[in-house]
Amino acid sequence: MPHAKTSSIKADDIQPIRRALISVSDKEGLIEFAAALNEAGVELVSTGGTAKAIKEAGLPVKDVADLTGFPEMMDGRVKTLHPMVHGGLLAVRDDEDHMSSMEVHGIPRIDLLAVNLYPFEETVAKGADYDTAIENIDIGGPAMIRAASKNHAYVTVLVDGTDYERVLGEITEHGGTTLKTRRALAHKAYARTAAYDAAISNWFANELEDDAPAYRALGGSLKQSLRYGENPHQKASFYVTGEKRPGVATAIQIQGKELSYNNINDTDAAFECVAEFDPETASAVAIIKHANPCGVATGGSLADAYRKALKCDPVSAFGGIIALNQTLDEETAEEIAKIFTEVIIAPDADEKARKIIGAKKNLRLLVTGGLPDPRAPGLFVKTVAGGFLAQNRDNGVIDDLDLKVVTKREPSAREMADLKFAFRVCKHVKSNAIIYAKDGATVGIGAGQMSRVDSARIAARKSEDAAKEAGEAEALTKGSVVASDAFFPFADGLLSAAEAGATAVIQPGGSMRDEEVIAAADEKGLAMVMTGMRHFRH
Repeated sequence: MPHAKTSSIKADDIQPIRRALISVSDKEGLIEFAAALNEAGVELVSTGGTAKAIKEAGLPVKDVADLTGFPEMMDGRVKTLHPMVHGGLLAVRDDEDHMSSMEVHGIPRIDLLAVNLYPFEETVAKGADYDTAIENIDIGGPAMIRAASKNHAYVTVLVDGTDYERVLGEITEHGGTTLKTRRALAHKAYARTAAYDAAISNWFANELEDDAPAYRALGGSLKQSLRYGENPHQKASFYVTGEKRPGVATAIQIQGKELSYNNINDTDAAFECVAEFDPETASAVAIIKHANPCGVATGGSLADAYRKALKCDPVSAFGGIIALNQTLDEETAEEIAKIFTEVIIAPDADEKARKIIGAKKNLRLLVTGGLPDPRAPGLFVKTVAGGFLAQNRDNGVIDDLDLKVVTKREPSAREMADLKFAFRVCKHVKSNAIIYAKDGATVGIGAGQMSRVDSARIAARKSEDAAKEAGEAEALTKGSVVASDAFFPFADGLLSAAEAGATAVIQPGGSMRDEEVIAAADEKGLAMVMTGMRHFRH
């Protein structure tokens, strides 16, 4: 029950700091912070490695065991879980009963707590085994943080070294901290423990292969405050979970202005798409606009792949995002620099390429150090009113599927290669998705339509437009193959593809009218392959 005697605190109420308990796994800034507190007359209390570091710096520090009267035990699992610590953190300073209890039991006040937690997220990200992960679950730290945060009317709590300077500034100016600062720090502290517990619970869910845990927690740390969201009237921020999947969240920005909400969303879509193509097998380029590919291609070089991808829809590519599956080189950089591009993301970029892109001051260049594994498991989350949907990442890869030819005619080797290429791309196009491809390049993309036949027609029309732009006499879809992200519910979508010039089809199958669709394909002389796997992307 809440304590009835707690008094209200004025917004400018200053709480002096006479004793600080410091226990940090991240020692960055520790000695400077401890030295400044000592200079301000604050008694330092610490634990384990933190106490050792402070002592080695020549600063006076009391071990927490001297405070509790108990030594650290059980490999350090038990050291701060004691009334001498939690009483000092939780006591309401202007409550007579609380103060009397402190006096009777000799509990000293703790006015400042600086704790950062065992590096559980980092440990798991490095691929630690089960027992190592368990040992990196902090118990005493979160307990103290929550206690100090609850009692923020009197106690200053720090979970982030970037806040040391703010607190020291207030101590210098006021002799203590303001309630406004203590409230802000308590808010950050609770958010930190929430994110920490979320990481642990989700790790357990993965270990137990529990796809629907009774409670699902989400957490992350702020990477970037964004200028606005999808639209200027929406506020937005970018948070990272600690997952080490190469991509926009882990990339180093070499140059260019700050990424926007839409930049981040589209860049993620681009890099996930291009990662479907093994860099050891072929160079690949994906050009993305509004989270949909407007051109994807493979080639003998990145420059070749880029030119082929651009040809699919050069109009939409203007102001787009470009993702590469190999190191950006000079020739490719020169090609990209010919039109306005928002972002380039690649595993790396050589010095000549960086110099070329450097001349485009607003063009962002991101390097990731690697490609995401399209087969890797993961969690995909989407909010809805009153909750959120959570599902496994779509990590289906066509090379792992049992492909079945269902028509009288089998696809040629060239057609099969293009069918596989098109189905890889189809996975990354909003539904209903239709992809025309030829010679390892998209030549027509229909995305996000309410009917599949409309997607087929739009893709064909865009192919005609691209052919005119390239000065070619017929649509690029002539002699192409076509991929559909889901089954054809009727033969009309298939017939539209045939009219556009497609000679072979790949689709999941599973429609009540599969036999009707297969018969239509046979009548048109098309080869058709069924994958048994759907790739809806809403």
